[in-house]
Amino acid sequence: MAVEKWRIRDALTVVTMDSDRTELAGADILVEDGRIVALGAGPGDPDGWETIDAAGCVVTPALVNTHHHLFQTLTRAVPECQDALLFAWLEALYPVWARMRPEDMVVSAQLGLAELALSGCGTSADHLYLFPDGVRLEDTIEAAATIGLRFHPTRGAMSVGESAGGLPPDRLVEREADIVEDCIRVVDAFDDPSPGAMVRVGIAPCSPFSVSRELMRDAALLAEDKGVRLHTHLAENAEDVAFSLETFGCRPGDYAESLGWLGDHVWHAHCVELDASEIALFARTGTGVAHCPSSNCRLGSGIAPVRAMRDSGIAVGLGVDGSASNDSGSLLPEARQAMLMQRARHGADAMGAREALEIATLGGAQILGRAGEIGSIEIGKRADLAIWDVSGLGAAGAWDPVAALVLCGPFTVRDLLVEGRPVVRDGGLITVDPVALAETARRRVARLVS
Repeated sequence: MAVEKWRIRDALTVVTMDSDRTELAGADILVEDGRIVALGAGPGDPDGWETIDAAGCVVTPALVNTHHHLFQTLTRAVPECQDALLFAWLEALYPVWARMRPEDMVVSAQLGLAELALSGCGTSADHLYLFPDGVRLEDTIEAAATIGLRFHPTRGAMSVGESAGGLPPDRLVEREADIVEDCIRVVDAFDDPSPGAMVRVGIAPCSPFSVSRELMRDAALLAEDKGVRLHTHLAENAEDVAFSLETFGCRPGDYAESLGWLGDHVWHAHCVELDASEIALFARTGTGVAHCPSSNCRLGSGIAPVRAMRDSGIAVGLGVDGSASNDSGSLLPEARQAMLMQRARHGADAMGAREALEIATLGGAQILGRAGEIGSIEIGKRADLAIWDVSGLGAAGAWDPVAALVLCGPFTVRDLLVEGRPVVRDGGLITVDPVALAETARRRVARLVS
């Protein structure tokens, strides 16, 4: 029988991310039935509690990944795409992705989620927008259940192919009526609105350049009717903005506003090219942003105006983006990258290590609508906890162990609990065999290459 009660004992520092950003030294955390039930001075050795010794460790909320394309984990470092900009990168990879099968999707998602778990991530969104050869959204939901992460899959779509002036090949697009029908199916079948839910489903047409105006509008109306969240790519780079101006006669933010794609149930990925008026529009409407710093660098898209977004009150979370455009799926390094890019643009005081950690935890929980449950360590919240050993070489010499998580490293999480259940223990993934998973992934890649 699984342990239902955990005592995390004698942490060097607990980074709560509560409203006062409290940090507790030498603290214990008690977890029961998936919730945090006590926090602070140790209660001795209560009977029936399994102990995790956190001496020499920093405990943070489990990190939250707000944008991913898990299907891309089997297409990392593809030679033809290593130096391409966004549109050329997509055009090179579409034929490869068209050869994927349901079993590829499962393995690719498991691989990406395992990598996230080892980087301290307890919750991940995913944006699956192509469905070749019988692929369904539940392929990724099945994969998340095997790894043990909290999962926010979104049913993406592409409906405008090359013959209609879009970017994707015609064989990868779907009929819009079929898209809407399947969105209804997966929301009804898998979305769980209850507190502590492990699966929440969203609706996510791929981008304004791969679906019609009508589908964007229908998706917004459907999300409102079903009470689920809405997601897409927006203003990712200069090409994206130029397409919007030429095709729609307006900037991406204005296009989103015209179709009902703003509000506190909506988050957009990238937003590298938002201007001041669009930032003000997002702030006024409570629209969130998934910031993907490494992918933006990898594809040469630019530096997102995160400092201006946060100063205006926009909720910003982190995303690793697809592993074909990163080509890593580890979330903690994204916090470091986000911090460094804002400093490169605005100066050394533009963003500190603790703000970067906040974006990686509470910021992500906010834009996924889960800030009342995860993203901070507080009594009553879900027990999604990351325990980081800062006693080794990676942080040796560091005066500030919390800042060291972002400034030093790299780090692999020592222990990860999600909903009070262990996913990583002593630096190793325990829910699946990582060696067997890597070998299966190599076989799937060999088939795609051949």
